[in-house]
Amino acid sequence: MNTLTDTIRKSLEDLDAGLKGQLNITEDMEALSAKMFINLQPDLWIKYAYFSLKDLLTWWDDLLMRIAQLEEYQDEMIPPKSLWVSGMFNPMSFLTAIK
Repeated sequence: MNTLTDTIRKSLEDLDAGLKGQLNITEDMEALSAKMFINLQPDLWIKYAYFSLKDLLTWWDDLLMRIAQLEEYQDEMIPPKSLWVSGMFNPMSFLTAIK
């Protein structure tokens, strides 16, 4: 998750600097802005993200909920009474692994 959030932050900072004229716009920046414009997950983010067929806005909301769940658990360090299993990992892979 840290790699994903770092990649998102770095790519958006680079894109912002490129749009302000502080950096030259690269092909990766163009691809990022094009995917964001049509509400799709950028390829660079997909490389580090969990599998999802959601559009960018829905995926972003889902990512924020996953991060919030991890932060809540980190703050309390008490096992939760219930857990959003698919927010932590792919449940189908988990169930296959424990079989």
